[in-house]
Amino acid sequence: MNFLSALLGQSTLRIGVTGLARAGKTAFLTSVAANLLAAALALRPMRVRLAPSGATSLPRFDFGRHLASLAADPPAWPDRTGAVSLLSLELEFGHGGLLPPRRLSLEFLDYPGEWLLDLPMLGQDYAAWSAATLRRLQAPQARDFLGFVQGLPARAPADESLAATGHRLYRETLRRLRDEVGLSFLQPGRFLMPAPGPEPPWTGFFPATLSGPLGELLAARYDAYREAVRRELVSPLFGRLDRLVVLVDLLSALHAGPVAYADAANALTEVAAGLRWQRSWLDAIPVLRDLPLPAWLGAGGIRRVAFAATKADHVAERQRGNLTALVRSLTRLPEAASGAATQAFAIAAIRCTEDFVWTLEGRPVSAVRGRVIGEERMTRSYPGEVPDRSPDAAFWEHRFLALPAFEPRRLPAGGRAGVSQIGLDTLLAFLLEDFL
Repeated sequence: MNFLSALLGQSTLRIGVTGLARAGKTAFLTSVAANLLAAALALRPMRVRLAPSGATSLPRFDFGRHLASLAADPPAWPDRTGAVSLLSLELEFGHGGLLPPRRLSLEFLDYPGEWLLDLPMLGQDYAAWSAATLRRLQAPQARDFLGFVQGLPARAPADESLAATGHRLYRETLRRLRDEVGLSFLQPGRFLMPAPGPEPPWTGFFPATLSGPLGELLAARYDAYREAVRRELVSPLFGRLDRLVVLVDLLSALHAGPVAYADAANALTEVAAGLRWQRSWLDAIPVLRDLPLPAWLGAGGIRRVAFAATKADHVAERQRGNLTALVRSLTRLPEAASGAATQAFAIAAIRCTEDFVWTLEGRPVSAVRGRVIGEERMTRSYPGEVPDRSPDAAFWEHRFLALPAFEPRRLPAGGRAGVSQIGLDTLLAFLLEDFL
């Protein structure tokens, strides 16, 4: 992006917003828009308005409907989005003196987190991916698929009915692991969140350790899938990103237990490794070393990445530093420093609790309280201590208490005064620092 044109005229900044399953992308985007429009964030003074749809083919993020849900009585969480959408805002702020006002078109692309999990596949051939995936499939929900794979002869024929059966069983397994176990690290992501339009025949593969004709067919289809992912990285739709936000709900993963937590932690670590913006991460992927790469995969594209743990309002303020440190540990980031290209955050895009001191078993603890969905009275919650790094075995002997399903806090003025949040202004300031 040319600095002089940005200084004197209209600039466009596209921020991808993605995350692991149920991390709160819709809540994040709704809160960003509401708070920027209401000038409710601690950012440089500016005028903000929703941008017209323009000529883009991307569906528009339905901000009005989502804000109406929050402003209802009782307030309700916005519906989850199941497809790509775009939120466009126009910002204007003055330079003072002889320079004209500066205008910034801010585009937030809602990018499915399931697709982000395909990036690590670019560095794995079919055999390596299959071995790693089969090792992760240990839950009872995978029994039917594993039984099918284990029953295949090593040199099974390239029979389309075998490929179709294995693909169907594997896809059902991924859905069950997501919906029943709460796992996140499920590949390929487009098996759970298909791209628009009819699915190509080469999507019909599954992980297996086969050496015969069927194994060769599955490997060829796997390679075709990876090639489609590479093409997407340079497409006009998804290839031009300037900033990226990756959301993750680590508190729910900690509450769900060691299996769900290990899965979420592994997914976040792998995604962070796949999003290195410097050349060093590309060198680790042999097939990408010598390719003419798009700018956003090098130092000239995605200039800042924010990894953010959501639902920070479910723990008291003194625990949120540990939550940030846990994200930093899993993404292998150094301590935040001035000018850092990647930082870790703990946020609550839409706050639903308040902090208070609770006397629990005769001693005061920092806790939170809020209104559980469907109830009138306030509920107190102290889920326990948040670890600042991946917990050891002793942690799981005293797991988190329940994380209540709190409803959002009431919105003053129907949302026109903004949405109560934690850490959102700090995260946005990091993303926009060089503009604001």
